[in-house]
Amino acid sequence: MLLPYFNKNYIEAGLDEAGRGCLAGPVVAAAVILPKDYEHPWLNDSKQLNKDQRIELRLEIEKSALVWAVAEASNEEIDQINILKASFLAMHRAVDQISEKIKPEHLLVDGNRFTPYPMIPHTCIIKGDGKYLSIAAASILAKTYRDEIMEDLHNQYPRYKWHENAGYPTIFHRKAILEYGYTPHHRLTFKVRC
Repeated sequence: MLLPYFNKNYIEAGLDEAGRGCLAGPVVAAAVILPKDYEHPWLNDSKQLNKDQRIELRLEIEKSALVWAVAEASNEEIDQINILKASFLAMHRAVDQISEKIKPEHLLVDGNRFTPYPMIPHTCIIKGDGKYLSIAAASILAKTYRDEIMEDLHNQYPRYKWHENAGYPTIFHRKAILEYGYTPHHRLTFKVRC
């Protein structure tokens, strides 16, 4: 059972990202503040759920969250500043958006590192998307929104099968890059090996 909060005395936002290990597309992050008493029987790390479950949970999270936001950093930004910094940039952008409605007092960040957000303390939690409801909710929003972006891009560049691999370095995707070259959505600083 996932935990509802790290510290019940604070307004906490869960943060997570999707697409860090991809060869193409943006990195997408989400920030979510859930009610303190929020429960859902199968809210979990997005990687533990199938596509239909993630889509259903996304609708539930968007309806039930006190506030939520999704933001991204482009493949160009990833190439300029590196994927780790771009992931944090996307997370900061998501926090910027939710702060316009509800300013969080504490950030729960999935992972072991984070660039501090100005004036809001944070706690990094390894595998946090399998431990805290708000981080799991953020992981589902980030994953579903990013998958939609890659499905839309697949319609423009069908040779890479992004509707199936979401830009991750599958054997098919790597071979397609070697055969057809890069698109404007590829991360040029990422190595392609077959």
